[in-house]
Amino acid sequence: MAKPIGTIISTSWNALEPIWQGGAELVQTGLPHQQLSPAWQILLLGDGSPTRHLQLLTGEPTEVDVIDMSPIGMDKDLAPSSLSVVPGPRVRRQVWLRTASGQRLAYATSWWEARHVDEYLENKSLPIWASLAKLRTELYRDVQGIYYGDSPVLAQAFGEAGPFWGRHYLFWHHGQPLTLIYEVFSPYLQRYLGKIS
Repeated sequence: MAKPIGTIISTSWNALEPIWQGGAELVQTGLPHQQLSPAWQILLLGDGSPTRHLQLLTGEPTEVDVIDMSPIGMDKDLAPSSLSVVPGPRVRRQVWLRTASGQRLAYATSWWEARHVDEYLENKSLPIWASLAKLRTELYRDVQGIYYGDSPVLAQAFGEAGPFWGRHYLFWHHGQPLTLIYEVFSPYLQRYLGKIS
C-alpha cells in the first residue's frame, strides 16, 4: 500500500543493542564500582552538561557535527518510552560531539517538539548546552535510563571497539518536558576518566 502524501518517513538513529540496561531507580542509587567506575558514573548518571564535561576533560571546545534533522511527526521512532511526554509533532536531531581537533567523543539523538525546536536551537551547529545557556534557559536534566551495549555503526564511527555506555534523559523547563536525549559515549574517554570498570 502506498504511503499517503505528506507522510513522514523517518531515517534510522543509532540505538545500542543492549547487553544490560537499568532504569531510573538504578540511576538514583548508582552502580557497583566494579561494573562502572565512579568517574564514569559522574559522567553517565550525573545531571550536569555532558558537552561542558567533555570540554573540561579534554581542554578543547566541544563541537557538534549535525548528521540528521528529520521531521518524524508522531512516530514513536523506536525511542525510549519517555518520548511520549514530548509534545508532537516532533523533529529528531542526531549529532556527533567532538573536540575542536576532530576526536569524536559521543553520539547523541534528541527529539524536540517541531514548533519549538528553532526557538531553542537557533544555531543548529552549537551543542544543546551552549544554545540553552545562551538563552539562560533553566533546565532540569532527568536521567531515566542507562545502557551497556553494542553498535557496529558507532564502533566504526568512534574507531573504538564496544560495548559502549549510554543513557537517556528528559530536559524539563518550567515543569514541562522540553526534549528527550539519548547519548552514547566513546571508550576514548578512558584517556581522561580512567578505566570504565
